Amino acid sequence: MLPQSETFILAQARALKNFRPLLAAVHPSSPSLITSGDATFVTKSESLMGELGRRWYWTTGCAPLFHRRLKALAPSLIHAHFAPDGAAALHVQDVLQVPLVVTLHGYDVTRKDRYFAGNLEGRLYLARRKELWQRASTFICVSEFIKRQAVNAGFPENKLAVLYTGIDLNLFQPSDAARDEKLIVFAGRLVEKKGPFDLIRAVERVREAIEVRVLLLGDGPLRAQLELYVREHNLPCEFLGMQPAEKVRDYLRRARVFCVPSKTAEDGDSEGLGMVFAEAQAVGTPVVSYKHGGIPEVVQDGATGLLASEGDVDGLAIALLRYLREDDLWKESSSAGTRLIRETFCLARQSRKLEELYAFTLQEGQRLDF
Repeated sequence: MLPQSETFILAQARALKNFRPLLAAVHPSSPSLITSGDATFVTKSESLMGELGRRWYWTTGCAPLFHRRLKALAPSLIHAHFAPDGAAALHVQDVLQVPLVVTLHGYDVTRKDRYFAGNLEGRLYLARRKELWQRASTFICVSEFIKRQAVNAGFPENKLAVLYTGIDLNLFQPSDAARDEKLIVFAGRLVEKKGPFDLIRAVERVREAIEVRVLLLGDGPLRAQLELYVREHNLPCEFLGMQPAEKVRDYLRRARVFCVPSKTAEDGDSEGLGMVFAEAQAVGTPVVSYKHGGIPEVVQDGATGLLASEGDVDGLAIALLRYLREDDLWKESSSAGTRLIRETFCLARQSRKLEELYAFTLQEGQRLDF
């Protein structure tokens, strides 16, 4: 808790009005969106002893001081994000004896089981998954796509509720600042699922027809390979690393087009929804991506953005060129995008729905569908 890529989780917690969020986790992320004093941890140490403590907790659920601190806070309900974290939260539920709600975001229902088995936390999740299905009150799916995937994975359909995560429209709104008419922005982890190589190869085609430049916001294991490819092919791409939410917003406002061509990774990991697609449209920036995962639920193909078939790099390049060249299309998509996000992904409205779900969950035997 909480990696810098998970701003949507912190925003959702901070938007609650009738419930007070208390943050708890096995250990802090490094770097993290929060300071260590804002949450309760099993261990804060990154040393070998800290690692042993984490493994001990995942395996046994034994952390008396951690559990005493949580009991003193007297929470009414546990909300875990991602299914493996929900399985870890079963230890907390044993102690607190309160309902458990789990949000399913993407990889937790789309990744193939054999890839979960590659680490201790994943193996423990697989071992307790059926118990999690039984003990959780509700599984919130961030898209209809994730709900379908969860059903296919064996999650109890009667416990699944679709609720889109909202974004802060006070933070993400259009600006009068001038746009860079040649700028494409990518924001996301530099991993296979986010398709950064597809974007760069599309840019190779685009620059044959028009001058363009690309800013890639984010970091990840593919960065070194991507940078090498860009240098070898002399491509107009710049890597800026992880950026705070305000900086991401500012880059989105400057961009002509936002492009993250997410696709199915080798391990099955897929895009559950992709909040950054909503953020881009909220500031009036049209989106180019693939028809993949939950993306068509947040990007209306032909209206707020252009979606190529998954893996179609040529189609991606054509879509980018259209927004870079066609002013009328760009203006129509920009306006349509801001309307869509205001109507469907407003954080205040979606948080009210989440609190309604909490309230119904606390009434034994009742669950709210949206």
